[in-house]
Amino acid sequence: MLLAAGAAAALVFSVAAAQTPQGKDKAASPVAKPAPATTPSRYQPDRFAGRAGSYYRLTWGVDSLGVKLVESGEVIRFTYRVLDASKAKVLNDKKNEPALIAPRAGVKLAVPSMEKVGQLRQSSTPEAGRSYWMAFSNKGRLVKHGDHVIVQIGPFRADGLVVD
Repeated sequence: MLLAAGAAAALVFSVAAAQTPQGKDKAASPVAKPAPATTPSRYQPDRFAGRAGSYYRLTWGVDSLGVKLVESGEVIRFTYRVLDASKAKVLNDKKNEPALIAPRAGVKLAVPSMEKVGQLRQSSTPEAGRSYWMAFSNKGRLVKHGDHVIVQIGPFRADGLVVD
């Protein structure tokens, strides 16, 4: 019986606390709606849709260009997929010195050359359907995630790449 009286008193108190007196002068406050729950999307937009994607495919024979921070940001990896081996030969030519230009940071990064390994890039004859990479040294971590960069390899130039 005592338990039932306590529960009834708690119910009356909570209902009374939830109700607030509203005068004729006061306007009813709008009820705040919770933000809709958003589910993360796995959709990855094509960064080079339309003209840019067509330009790289038709002129240079490559697609799927990407720039990503690796090794805790000390290295930036540039990747691309070869569609036409004869057009993409320029990107793998050892004579063409690659550079990654970051206008925001005001730096021009190079591919490091290791004593026993050589340059950190693939320079074999390109094959259609294969992906290739090269690594740029980002000592001091001047280039950050989200920066827009330019990759230049001889006459090849890819503008507006976003660092992932």
